[in-house]
Amino acid sequence: MTTGYFVTGTDTDCGKTVAAAWLMLAVDGAYWKPVQSGLDGPIDRTTVQTLTGYDDARFLPSRFELTQPLSPHEAARRDGVRIRLEDFDLPHAERPLIVEGAGGLLVPLDESAFVVDLIARLGLPAVLVCRSTLGTINHTLLSLAALRARGVHPAGLIVNGPKTPHNRDALERYGGLPVIAEIDRLERLDAASLAAIAPEIEL
Repeated sequence: MTTGYFVTGTDTDCGKTVAAAWLMLAVDGAYWKPVQSGLDGPIDRTTVQTLTGYDDARFLPSRFELTQPLSPHEAARRDGVRIRLEDFDLPHAERPLIVEGAGGLLVPLDESAFVVDLIARLGLPAVLVCRSTLGTINHTLLSLAALRARGVHPAGLIVNGPKTPHNRDALERYGGLPVIAEIDRLERLDAASLAAIAPEIEL
């Protein structure tokens, strides 16, 4: 039985890929990006591999690789591809599997399914990545509400950005979840600097 976490975020560019690399290091895991949008330049799998230093065997192929850096539903339309929720099944992995989503929770995959529906289908606990800065409370609480409305169990939060204690306190209090880790601005972003960040709860 595959275990692990689905890494999702409050929105695009909130730090999911760095958080996924951190989680891989923390649990000695494998990685899977079900839908990769945008193939011009480094893709998320390549970034995670660079950050972790793990070999190719730990990285599972995406179910869909779409050429345009757009929402999956639009990128698929432009590539002449149809994405359906039933196309996705959790792959077998010998190690804890870190699954990275696309964008935020209500990013469409097709005419009726969203990323949050994919999380529910795959059945892994979700780790929600959020920013540390102004606006994060609203975005994070809305995202948690979307997860819980689909019956998804959120395991905790990873907070990206400069440490902001009052925001962290509010996220834990109103979100009802622990912070798994805070990833502050790092002078050097690599496997050593990420591995030095200890999980704050047992993973």
